Amino acid sequence: MAERVYHPYHLVDPSPWPLIGACGAFFTTVGGVMYFHYSQSWLLGIGLVLIIVTMVVWWRDVIREATYQGCHTFIVRQGLKYGMLLFIVSEVCLFFSFFWAFFHSSLAPTIEIGGVWPPLGVNPLDPFSIPLLNTAILLSSGATVTWAHHGIISGKRKEAIRSLALTVILGLIFTSLQGMEYYEAPFTISDSVYGSTFFVTTGAHGGHVLIGSSFLLVCLYRLINFQFTRHHHLGFEAAAWYWHFVDIVWLFLFIFMYWWGS
Repeated sequence: MAERVYHPYHLVDPSPWPLIGACGAFFTTVGGVMYFHYSQSWLLGIGLVLIIVTMVVWWRDVIREATYQGCHTFIVRQGLKYGMLLFIVSEVCLFFSFFWAFFHSSLAPTIEIGGVWPPLGVNPLDPFSIPLLNTAILLSSGATVTWAHHGIISGKRKEAIRSLALTVILGLIFTSLQGMEYYEAPFTISDSVYGSTFFVTTGAHGGHVLIGSSFLLVCLYRLINFQFTRHHHLGFEAAAWYWHFVDIVWLFLFIFMYWWGS
């Protein structure tokens, strides 16, 4: 006889994925240090593989619980929404620390970097070339993901699929252009505090774009397989919130680091 449940909460079953994901994150961190100092990448590769595997199987479990087992009640969905919002707040704090480092160095340049900003010997990138193009691409992707959301809640499935696919494509184009920009940059991460703050901040944002693109790609797969309805698409809403956050951070990046900071 099945156990009766008299509450709307989802008590998850024991899962190995949090432990495996934590091990992957640890191996990735230590492997990254080993790669930077000793050019050994095997531990970094193991960590990245564990993280990718954890993402795939853990998301699979969550999708199964939400779509097929009916575990995500209204109360559970509210908790997931609050959790996603708090996660985005933590990401805001992360980028706030990066911008703090940038403004601390740029508003009062020290004698070690020549007393000017950008520092002596550093040639910044032209903000009205690839950065401006990437700005247009990312803002366009924000519009297309909103279009996809409208298509889902309006019951226009084909329209939602097209616009969400376009969003993923724009995200991948953004990443490709940023990689090209890094390859052609006249300075490196070791070129004074300017290079450090620039590459750490834009690199962290680029990583978030990759995460958001994978998030939206999973949502596209679910949308194609009829797993989203007008009233059941919390996974997409979370991905859209995250993507809009990435858009807003890029606007600050473009205005202050590319345009004002150059």
